[in-house]
Amino acid sequence: MIKEIKFGDQLLAIIIPKNFDEEGIHFFTPADLSQQLAYMHHSKGKIIQAHVHNPVPRQVHFTQEVLFIRKGKLRVDFYDDEQNFLEDHILSTGDVILLATGGHGFEVIEEVEMIEVKQGPYAGEKDKTRFEPKEKR
Repeated sequence: MIKEIKFGDQLLAIIIPKNFDEEGIHFFTPADLSQQLAYMHHSKGKIIQAHVHNPVPRQVHFTQEVLFIRKGKLRVDFYDDEQNFLEDHILSTGDVILLATGGHGFEVIEEVEMIEVKQGPYAGEKDKTRFEPKEKR
């Protein structure tokens, strides 16, 4: 059910379809990613102990982002680090995607509403290199 998009050994993205449903806590990301993504499903009455998060120094070299598709359809195009097209996938209402490495672009197939979560603060144009896609294979 979980789709990992890879180029060789490089993890480009993880797609969690809207119908994923397993009891407990499931981390989808390897421990070395700066953005961690998990799914949690608990029965009524489950207590998650109150807690605070401790300051832990971390280094973030690349922005990774998570998109929650609230409504609509979105095509995601994946590119390698040299900006060569690799493949595309369609996301729809309820799907979640973690964009980890490589390049990506989007085309809205049906009006879309989505929520994006990524490391901050946002550095504007310093955060990304825009490019014109080469021809698809």
